[in-house]
Amino acid sequence: MKEKYKKYIPVIIGKYVQFLFFFSPKKALDKAYILFCTPRKGKVLPEQEYFLEEAEDEIVSIDNTELQTYRWPGIGETILMIHGWESNSHRWKALIQKLNEQGFNVIAFDAPGHGNSSGKLLNVPLYTKCAQKIIELYRPNHIIGHSVGGMTTIFHQYTYPNQEIEKLIILAPPSELSRIMKGYQEILKLSPKFMNALSQYFKNKHGYNFDEFSVADFAKKLDQKGLLIHDKNDDIAPYSEAVSISKNWSNAHFITTEDFGHSLFFDEVDDMIMNFLKE
Repeated sequence: MKEKYKKYIPVIIGKYVQFLFFFSPKKALDKAYILFCTPRKGKVLPEQEYFLEEAEDEIVSIDNTELQTYRWPGIGETILMIHGWESNSHRWKALIQKLNEQGFNVIAFDAPGHGNSSGKLLNVPLYTKCAQKIIELYRPNHIIGHSVGGMTTIFHQYTYPNQEIEKLIILAPPSELSRIMKGYQEILKLSPKFMNALSQYFKNKHGYNFDEFSVADFAKKLDQKGLLIHDKNDDIAPYSEAVSISKNWSNAHFITTEDFGHSLFFDEVDDMIMNFLKE
């Protein structure tokens, strides 16, 4: 499809669900929710396969979803890696190799609908439930989460406290679901009435409306030692949201980078993580 027509697709979809909302609100909200939770990419690419195939792998089942897990064994402490939206466990390659060289036992898994895991949908509550299953199996000492994986890590510790997790490393996390959903509303040109109904739909399903789902608020309950790293010029997850998280997380060390982007794929960031783990 020609590029000039692609920009109209979200508006057309938005008009459709808005029209459907008039006749069948539940069906329209179902479709809007599914659309929001559906990743468009994140499956393992051919050039990523070799590194992941080197790991010990295991399939973990939860709620009819098969989670692909990977293990790079070591005799030291166990670290769980939680990747972000439209990504997979390969994103951790460089850091995994460094951790493994230092003797750490590294666990990663592909989120539902991502990598080599099954499923089609992903959201933070579902990701949190999956993380809990993996934690019960592998009992990690520390967790590293990036982006939505960082949101999930904090929400997991808020939802499932007392997991004996010692340190949390959170990279470039978004915080406010309300801000994310405003962006979704603008893309699809959905009405305020529709968004209010969708917010209530989310609360009925997950226990929180959009305004209530705030990672910065959840961070108030964290007591683990934490490392929070965020770039000032992150164009995906606003830096201001990381600042809010840091203010509420009393035991976190907040590091600001500049021009490292959202992915934070830099040796300097890896060094910060390694030093924090060795403290």
